[in-house]
Amino acid sequence: MLILLAGARVLLHLLVNGQYGFHRDELDTLDNARRLAWGYVAYPPVTPFLTRLGFELFGPSLVGLRLFPALAQGVVMVLAGLMARDLGGGRLAQIVAVLAVTASPIALTAGLMFHYLSYDYLWWVVIAFCLIRLLKSEDGRWWLGIGAAIGLGMMTKYTLVFFVAGLAAGVLFTPARRWLRSPWLWSGAALSLLIFLPNLLWQVQHNFISLEFLRSIHARDIAWGRTDGFLTDQLYVAANAITLPLWVAGLYFYLIAPEGKRYRALGWLYIVLLVLLLAARGRGYYLAPAYPMLLAAGSVWWEKWLMTLSTGTARQMRRTTVVALAVGVAIAIPLSLPVSPINSTVWQIANEINDNFREMIGWPELVEAAAAIYHELPADEQAHAAILTANYGQLGAINLYGPAYGLPGAISGINSAWERGYGDPPPQTAILLGFGPEDARRVFVSCEVAGRVTNRYDVANEESSWQPTIMLCRQPRHPWPDLWPHLRSFG
Repeated sequence: MLILLAGARVLLHLLVNGQYGFHRDELDTLDNARRLAWGYVAYPPVTPFLTRLGFELFGPSLVGLRLFPALAQGVVMVLAGLMARDLGGGRLAQIVAVLAVTASPIALTAGLMFHYLSYDYLWWVVIAFCLIRLLKSEDGRWWLGIGAAIGLGMMTKYTLVFFVAGLAAGVLFTPARRWLRSPWLWSGAALSLLIFLPNLLWQVQHNFISLEFLRSIHARDIAWGRTDGFLTDQLYVAANAITLPLWVAGLYFYLIAPEGKRYRALGWLYIVLLVLLLAARGRGYYLAPAYPMLLAAGSVWWEKWLMTLSTGTARQMRRTTVVALAVGVAIAIPLSLPVSPINSTVWQIANEINDNFREMIGWPELVEAAAAIYHELPADEQAHAAILTANYGQLGAINLYGPAYGLPGAISGINSAWERGYGDPPPQTAILLGFGPEDARRVFVSCEVAGRVTNRYDVANEESSWQPTIMLCRQPRHPWPDLWPHLRSFG
């Protein structure tokens, strides 16, 4: 049954993931995937590596490149059901756990985009699954699974360090601290370090540039108010409000219920993780991968509670719960997956709630507009012209769609693109995307507005609303080696 439900979820993604277009974050990932390395300014290497694998297999196919994230979330569903089973739940508890996990908007999004969130979500759930198996079986070899998942998680997204801190607290605050004397725990820790070591060495070689990036992005998120709704985001982003009784029951199961005594470490893991992310002013979705372990336990507690009710009441509660979860999934799907026609009523509602959709619109049109300007240049000027972008979405779009238009590769000061430089020979003419007239004239002597970014759906997104002018500029004000350090940015 778990495999069937997970298969249905993956099939859903295969049917709808080809809608709209690439998200700006996906364009960035794909651009980095063409230049494999042990690290990047914005994230570790696992997501670009898997994206490169998908690109080699399927080319620039939306459905193909989004297959691995969909499969990852299918595995998450299976693991959620298995966690419920290991905690003492029957088939009903397992199905409820799977439905509850699927109802999470961020979990659905994680199965849509090839993004570090997709795999980060998976590693958190793998760690929780291995921890439950460890505590149930008393088999220390599960620490190797935990260690491997931690290593892969740190090679995917650095926020896993918060989960590791919660895990450490869960071990120290409960009888599980007896494992501190076990060589299996330390072998798992060594394995995690060994897996993470290539990226750690990359950070050393690059002066821990990712720490500077993370500080910059975190300050931006706070300034923009993206961290203000951390607690309410737990109800509407990280998990589904309909599942609130289940994950509260899961926390009760781990921390208070007698049958959950063996698994107290998971309750403390969640509490410490919540406190740390709240104190650090993290974004609400950071905590999302911690909910499957709560929902699994909550489903088990719910199933056992039904046994205390009369037959008729229990039957009604089963029906009500399953229907409520199905409704939660049905509501979350159009808000989280590209199933509605662009600019339809449902699209408009989803677009107000979920800003991912509008950032999937208009990239081919942007490249086409830049190409029209480029090909109006004289041939000798084209030879010394570049396309300079302000953000990584524009950069990735030019590099993905540009070759079909005969465009040169884009240059940018954003994130890892800055390290790749400005090309040889240094450009004397540049088409600027995402720069306003004043910003453009700080870099070049002569600038004119040559076009404007639009899209055929008239969707207002970052490209069409914020600095939509396309500037054509000539004569850099200073030599490029002097200009380039000032063009570096994080985003």
